[in-house]
Parts: sequence; C-alpha cells; structure tokens
Amino acid sequence: MTQRVASLLLCIGLAACATPPQPSASLPEDSFIGAGDPTRAAIIGTAWAFGGTERLAGQPAAAAEAVANLSYLAAEIPTAPRWRQFSPIIGVQLRQGEAEARAALGIPPNAPPQAVIDALLAARTALRAGDMPGAEAALPAGVFPDGGRLVIARLGALPAMPAATAGTRGAVVEMNRDDASADWPD
Repeated sequence: MTQRVASLLLCIGLAACATPPQPSASLPEDSFIGAGDPTRAAIIGTAWAFGGTERLAGQPAAAAEAVANLSYLAAEIPTAPRWRQFSPIIGVQLRQGEAEARAALGIPPNAPPQAVIDALLAARTALRAGDMPGAEAALPAGVFPDGGRLVIARLGALPAMPAATAGTRGAVVEMNRDDASADWPD
C-alpha cells in the first residue's frame, strides 16, 4: 500500500470519528397515558396528525403534541437500536419533517430536540387547562424566538407538511412490517 493510499484511509477514518453524535430525546412518562409503548403511540399519532394537518386546525394543543412527538421520533428512530430494522430513509424523512415543522413554527434548526419537546408538551398541558398565559410562558424565547403567542397561533393553523407526512406514514409502514415479521411465540 502506498503512503498516499494509507494517508487517504487514515483521513477517511478520522472524518468518520469526527461526525458529531445525533441528539437524543425522550418523552415524559405521562406523554401517553394508557399507551403501553410511548414510541409506538407517537408513531401512530403523528401519522394521523401529519396525514392531514387540517385536522389540527384550531387545536394548538393537539398540534403542539404532534410536533413534539415528531421531534422525538426524528431523534429516536434513526439512532435507537430498537428501530434498526427500519429503512434508513425513514429517519431521513422524519428529520426532514422535523425541519419542516420547525420552519413553520419559527424554531431555530439548532434548538435541542429535548428542549423543543419539553416546551411543546408543557404548552399543550397549559392549553388543555385553558391557561393561555401559562402556554405562552412554556415556550421560552431561547427555543421559540418569535414568542409564545405567535407560536401558539401558528400551531392552530399548521400548513401541509409533505416531508412530515412521508416520514410519519413511512414509520407506520415500517412498524407494521416489523410486527408482521415478528417471530411471536405460539
């Protein structure tokens, strides 16, 4: 092996090591009461929500939950060993869908997913309780620079999000495919 080839292989190896880890995220224990598996519930719920965002019109609490779950799935599905059997395209589509949702709500691309998830779920809880000031306060300026009031208005009128639709539908298809191929005990 020539020195040039060896140097090239070393550079490639170092570049692979320099790839930053993808951020992780989790859902709070109470995110899906009654659901045995919050990730599966998030997959099903987001596919329904982003299958037609007009369903969420005028329902900022439901939209906040859907976007929070999309952010969670965009972090979870591509990196967690549990979902390694999913097509890698699903992770790409979920991340594209998350970017689409962030753009629609004015969330910076570099905002940590967990901060987005926590804030949106806190706003959802406040909105369900009829606490608009609490919902606005739950959306901090560091993550939602346009302010809570504007973000809540945007949540109540989400545009169509084709990338989110593709990613969440794909996740349902992959989950169902995995379930169908599972070796269930008799």
